[in-house]
Amino acid sequence: MTKKRITAKKLARVESTTRFFQWVTRALYLCVAVAFGLLIAATAAPQKKEHDRLQAQLRAAQDREREALARKNHQRIELHALRKDTSYLEVQARDRLNLYREGERVLRFESDR
Repeated sequence: MTKKRITAKKLARVESTTRFFQWVTRALYLCVAVAFGLLIAATAAPQKKEHDRLQAQLRAAQDREREALARKNHQRIELHALRKDTSYLEVQARDRLNLYREGERVLRFESDR
């Protein structure tokens, strides 16, 4: 058997064809990678919006919780003062119930709220 001889012209054509297919393959891989990236970005955008909306709701709920705890703490302190502190109880009675001691003059200033 004799070996087939490849001429330089045929060899150049084969190399040229190989380079062309390598370039096409790389371009296709790039297109697939870009399409995959766009697919991921398209599916992530709605989830990001939902995440941001839920984060805002969480912050609002935490703010309401802090306000409720502050009110609870204030009411606990006021209840303790009403039960244990006679001077605070006297001030509250004078203010809310318009009580005064005998012989005492009370001047009241009303505000326009």
